[in-house]
Amino acid sequence: MAQVPKVMDTMPADRAVLTNASGEFYVRFDRPVDHIRSLMFIKRDGAVVRTLHPRFKTEPNVLFAMALPLQPGPYSFHWSVRSLAGAEVLEGEVPFSVSAEQ
Repeated sequence: MAQVPKVMDTMPADRAVLTNASGEFYVRFDRPVDHIRSLMFIKRDGAVVRTLHPRFKTEPNVLFAMALPLQPGPYSFHWSVRSLAGAEVLEGEVPFSVSAEQ
């Protein structure tokens, strides 16, 4: 049985304060993941404010997407991925905030 992918790195990092209101979002895993059936989104106050679409031309173990500008405030970056075998699902989230400073 295949193992569930493990998170190695994220952008933003846990509890990071972003000074720009847009940019790159990614999750790097210890093994390849299924990009087609993966979900990524940004929440604020429990509601989805951005649905991110993973780009397919990236490393097989990285989910990467660009985000449109976000207003200053607290957010969380969520993901749900499947292993390439398709049976194992990993969900996670990272809280972060956007600063009013540019």
